[in-house]
Amino acid sequence: MGAVPKRKISRHRRGNRRQHLALTAPVLVKCPRCSKPMRAHYACKACGTYKGRQVLKISQPE
Repeated sequence: MGAVPKRKISRHRRGNRRQHLALTAPVLVKCPRCSKPMRAHYACKACGTYKGRQVLKISQPE
């Protein structure tokens, strides 16, 4: 016979084990060039810049 738990795991103990599994919202910062919200350490999707350089070609700048 395989491994079978002796006792039921309580909701509190189960929840404590799963504390680190919660999802978090991405951190948004203001783009220094176009002032639109963007993810930190990512290229801006609105203007295509990263660290002051143009890294993405944007066809329709907003």
